[in-house]
Amino acid sequence: MSQFASGVTVVTTQLNGQHFGLTVSAFTSLSLDPPLVLICLDKKVHAHGIIEQSKVFAVNILRSDQVEVGIRFAGLRPEIQDRFEGMTCGTGVTGSPILPNCLGWIDCNLWERYDGGDHTIFVGEVLASCLTGSAGPLLYHNRAWHGSTTLDVIEPS
Repeated sequence: MSQFASGVTVVTTQLNGQHFGLTVSAFTSLSLDPPLVLICLDKKVHAHGIIEQSKVFAVNILRSDQVEVGIRFAGLRPEIQDRFEGMTCGTGVTGSPILPNCLGWIDCNLWERYDGGDHTIFVGEVLASCLTGSAGPLLYHNRAWHGSTTLDVIEPS
């Protein structure tokens, strides 16, 4: 599966005024009517239980120059106790944190959840979204972070 490139997001939520977030590459659009997206989370991560309780989450789509944000929220900087430290976040209609300078964000109520082995598939109903930039996305492929400043369009022959 490491040969499939995916976009990098930070999924955020809140519960009782406390912010939670983690890097997630298992994200996709599911339906246009109603507007639905899905994320897949390992059942062992702390945010899994928080999303089950809060029933809300936001998906922050990272830009190609936000590798450090992805690494921070993946927990790969153990010296950082508070992953939101030093960030001025906005707030979605659900109260979920919206990270600064992302390519875009999608704010959701939990629509449904499905068992997926050691993961849970969380389906979110999109309540609000925003495209905030035009840079290329941050990608994850073969256990490495990749970015580009532009997206080259390749025409089919």
